[in-house]
Amino acid sequence: MQKIINSLDWIGEKIGTLVSWVAVLLAVLVGLDVVMRYVFQFTFIWMIETEIYLFGMLFLIGSAYTFKHGKHVRVDVFYTRFSEKGKAWIDLLGGVCLLIPWCYVVIVSSWYYGLSSFMINEGSPQPGGLPALYVLKFCITLGFVFLLLQGVSEMLKSIRIIFKREI
Repeated sequence: MQKIINSLDWIGEKIGTLVSWVAVLLAVLVGLDVVMRYVFQFTFIWMIETEIYLFGMLFLIGSAYTFKHGKHVRVDVFYTRFSEKGKAWIDLLGGVCLLIPWCYVVIVSSWYYGLSSFMINEGSPQPGGLPALYVLKFCITLGFVFLLLQGVSEMLKSIRIIFKREI
């Protein structure tokens, strides 16, 4: 079980490192856009759409990394008071009852959403906008696949804590 956890965590770390470079690229692009707007009073539609695409990719694909490091939103009215095993039970049940079904629904529906966009070669409706809108739509699927993989890793960690023998 530890090998599976290590492999899934490794994937999450590598994806997080890769996505961090998207954040750098986004910051540079936004900086250029701001300079162009305020110095030259001009911008490009493709630049604005690229910012939107990169932010979407950062948010979607980075969600697994955020989950891995416990930086996601958690309603912890009672959670913080629980023992380590109690927290593990909540994490396991939440993963099985909420995370896995929700990821499945989003992965299946977003796959068809992206595929239909790809089949019609959907691009931006804006003049001068980006082609290949389906790339961003497929990032929904990809982001939830990575989130599901990280969720499985976290559930396996919970199982390990729950069934750990007391000394």
